Amino acid sequence: MTNDTTIYYDDDADDAQLANKTVAVLGYGSQGHAHAQNLSESGVDVVVGLRESSSSRKAAEADGLRTATPKEAASQADVVSVLVPDTVQPAVYDNIESELDAGDTLQFAHGFNIHYGQIEPPEDVDVTMVAPKSPGHLVRRNYQADEGTPGLLAVYQDASGEAKAEGLAYAKAIGCTRAGVVETSFQEETETDLFGEQAVLCGGVTELIKMGYETLVDAGYSPEMAYFECLNEMKLIVDLLYEGGLGEMWDSVSDTAEYGGLTRGEVVVDDHAREQMEQVLEEVQNGEFAREWILENQAGRPGYRQKRQAEKSHEIEEVGAELRELFAWADAEEEEAKEKEREEVPADD
Repeated sequence: MTNDTTIYYDDDADDAQLANKTVAVLGYGSQGHAHAQNLSESGVDVVVGLRESSSSRKAAEADGLRTATPKEAASQADVVSVLVPDTVQPAVYDNIESELDAGDTLQFAHGFNIHYGQIEPPEDVDVTMVAPKSPGHLVRRNYQADEGTPGLLAVYQDASGEAKAEGLAYAKAIGCTRAGVVETSFQEETETDLFGEQAVLCGGVTELIKMGYETLVDAGYSPEMAYFECLNEMKLIVDLLYEGGLGEMWDSVSDTAEYGGLTRGEVVVDDHAREQMEQVLEEVQNGEFAREWILENQAGRPGYRQKRQAEKSHEIEEVGAELRELFAWADAEEEEAKEKEREEVPADD
C-alpha cells in the first residue's frame, strides 16, 4: 500500500450528509437499480430518472421507487447520480443541465465523460464519483447480505466544500464503506480502468485464451481439450488470484505447473507485450482511444459490431457451448444466469 492511499470505512462516513436530501438516480440498469434500491433502504429519499417510454419504469416502481423523467428527477434532486452508459451520458446531461442549481452534486460511477471533456459541469456544483468495483447485481446482493462491495471515491469539483463528505455518505448508503472505499481521482480511475480492461481483463485475457486454443488445435489436438486447458480452467486460476493474489495461486497449483508458468510465462508475455501495453496506455492517456470510441458511436458503431460478431463466431464459442451443455453444472449455471437476468434490467435505460 502506498503512503498516500487512503481507505474509508463506515465510521468515516456521516449519514447526516444525505439527510433531508433527494438523490436522483438516472438509469435503472446494472448500477442504477443497485444504487437506487440500496440508497432507499438506507433511508435516503430517491427518485429514479427514466424516459417516459422506458421499460424499466415498471421495474423501478415495483421495487417501491418513485420515477420521473430525467429532467423532472434532476429538478427535484440535490444529488444527481448519472448511471446511464458512458455513450449516452452527454445527451442525458444536456437534457438535465438546466435543472442543476448552485450547491447541487453531479455524481458518476466512472470518470470517462468528465475526464475527456464530453460533459462540462457548471462551476457552482460539486462533481464527484462513487464507483463500486463490481457489477451492479453484486452490489445489490452484497448489500442485502449485510456485506460490502469495495469502491472508489473521487472529487473533481468541490464547490460546496462538502463534496468528499457527501460522497462518503453516498458510498456508505450503497454499502461500499462496509468493505472499504479507496480515494482516487477522475483521471486515475478513468485511465487505469480503460487500460486494465483493454490490456488485461477483457482484451488481453481473451486474446491469450484464443491464441492458446488456436495453437493447440492447429497442432492437432482436439478442440475439446484445447477448450478445457485454455478457457475452462481459467476460472480456477482467477478464483485463486482473487482470494490470495499471485502467491495463493502458485501455492495451490502443482510444482510442475508453477515451474512451467514461472519459466515460460515471460516467454509468451515478453518485453514486446510490455511495449504494446505501453502503447495502449499512451492512447488512453492522450485521449486517442476516447476520440476513437466517440467517433465510432457517432458513426453507428460499424467497427464495433463487426468485431463483436467475429468474437461470437470464433470456434471456441461453438465448442464451449456444446461442452457446457453436456456437464452436470450446466443446469445450475443456467439457473444462476436466469437469476442474474431477473436482478438486472436493461442497461440502456
